[in-house]
Amino acid sequence: MNQTHDNLLRYPSEPNWSGPNSPAVLPVERRKTPRHRTLKTGSIHFNRAGCIDCRVRNLSVTGAMLEVAGQLGIPEEFALVIESDHVRQSCRVIWRTATRLGVAFAV
Repeated sequence: MNQTHDNLLRYPSEPNWSGPNSPAVLPVERRKTPRHRTLKTGSIHFNRAGCIDCRVRNLSVTGAMLEVAGQLGIPEEFALVIESDHVRQSCRVIWRTATRLGVAFAV
């Protein structure tokens, strides 16, 4: 092997803890129950007639992460409907990004 290729095959003797995945930078898991990855079609229902399509990206007994086209018009509380599972669950928004939101299910 040439010198350059040989260097690519060597592994560092100690892990590099200064990168973006270092323990000091990783987010802390605060969920009460583990979520399971999924890809289900859902809809956000509010104001009796209001409805916005979404995708359920992960799901647990206490909440879910939803993917939407945009946040415009989505209230802080709504009902999540997953027709394939015959589920209708009251939700409260915990966090939002431009196209995703984390919700907690009402108890």
